[in-house]
Amino acid sequence: MSQVRVRFAPSPTGSTHIGTARTALFNWLYARKTGGKLVLRIEDTDKERNTDAALQELLNGLKWLGLNWDEGPEVGGEVGPYFQSQRGDIYQEYLQKLKDAGRAYEKDGAIFFKLEGERYTEYDDYHKADVEKVKTQPVVIEDIIRGNVTRREERDFVIVRSNGDPSFHFVNVVDDITMGITHVLRGEDHLPNTSKHVELFKAFGVKPPVYAHMAMILKDPKVGKGKMSKRDKGALIEEYQNRDFLPEAVVNFIALLGWSPKDDQEVLSIDELIERFDLKDLQKAGARFDEKKMSHINFEHMKRLPADKYLPPAISALSKAGLVDDSTDQDYLKRVLELCQQKIDSFEALPSFSAYFFSDDYTVDPKTEKKLLKRADAAERIQEAIPALEGLETFDAASIETAIQALADEKELKIFAWFPLLRFAVSGVGGGPDLLPMLETLGRDRVVSRLKKLAASLNA
Repeated sequence: MSQVRVRFAPSPTGSTHIGTARTALFNWLYARKTGGKLVLRIEDTDKERNTDAALQELLNGLKWLGLNWDEGPEVGGEVGPYFQSQRGDIYQEYLQKLKDAGRAYEKDGAIFFKLEGERYTEYDDYHKADVEKVKTQPVVIEDIIRGNVTRREERDFVIVRSNGDPSFHFVNVVDDITMGITHVLRGEDHLPNTSKHVELFKAFGVKPPVYAHMAMILKDPKVGKGKMSKRDKGALIEEYQNRDFLPEAVVNFIALLGWSPKDDQEVLSIDELIERFDLKDLQKAGARFDEKKMSHINFEHMKRLPADKYLPPAISALSKAGLVDDSTDQDYLKRVLELCQQKIDSFEALPSFSAYFFSDDYTVDPKTEKKLLKRADAAERIQEAIPALEGLETFDAASIETAIQALADEKELKIFAWFPLLRFAVSGVGGGPDLLPMLETLGRDRVVSRLKKLAASLNA
């Protein structure tokens, strides 16, 4: 078998959609799985919409996701140029081949591809006129995902527009031929184009590549129906970058949009994705976007990060929020982040989750406040805890638990008569890291000071 050569051929016209990223990912996974090559080809013939800024965003997004390409911009290769705007001479050469074979003709300033078959005229409702049609042989598209799809082209189609620009269909096929592409993995929205492409391959005497048309990504049902658009939350790769999601988690999530391993495992490393990826496992049905699932997968990847990988983005998020700076005690900071790592699903959420570790000016949750402080014994329990904790020589989790348990035994109450109040007193919320390690990390001075502050407000 010849080496697999796949291509990712985006148009740099705006922000990178999650569907575009999925196309890149599936091509990348297949190339890595088979030991093949991924070609990055830039379809930039639309001069009105293509921008350098969009191109840079696209390239940066691919790099952020870790989807390196083997040939293309910034890398080079033997079958370039890799920008369609720079391949005019190649298109002219292949256009001449069609003209020489009698398969291209000019009409109304444009150049059309001439289909083979018996010609006849028929009234067309769409054009509201008699149009020339061709009785062609059906085109059978061998699709890995959809099986054999039979389509028929009935009309000659434009391959060079009246302004001299080659059409998408023409350059797509010429590039696949000259770049030696063996497999085309793309969205199912391209399926109606494929019969045109197969006709062009036949005209050039070249066997078409193997096709796999992937299902569309559908909106989260909680926000609407239909295909996910660039306006939908979570649809753009830059959103995940800006929200400090882990790129390996985003890759993991995107891979599950239309594909899943046979054992239904959802949290997968990049190496596991490569090992398990198989085109035959791609699904026909639309892939449903699920923001909660994205957050869950990001959380699972965050929990597994070694400290040296977790600390830099975590500290960056806290720095942006103004909670830490160069003067922050590094040992204390590391202890705090160790507690937080197993509890939050994004670095974006870290500042609000951990603010009380770094500042006495933190937000108090009004619902938790109302629930806990309406208890008749709230002030009494807080007052009892102050001397019990203030008198500890060693302020660690075990000592704190022993002190509060002694109080509970003395008062003939359960230890949880104090625990929720202690958490609220030092953090302003009802949840968070495990309580005893959290109190130990905050330290005796902070804990006792905040208990006294709350006690004073309750007795005021």
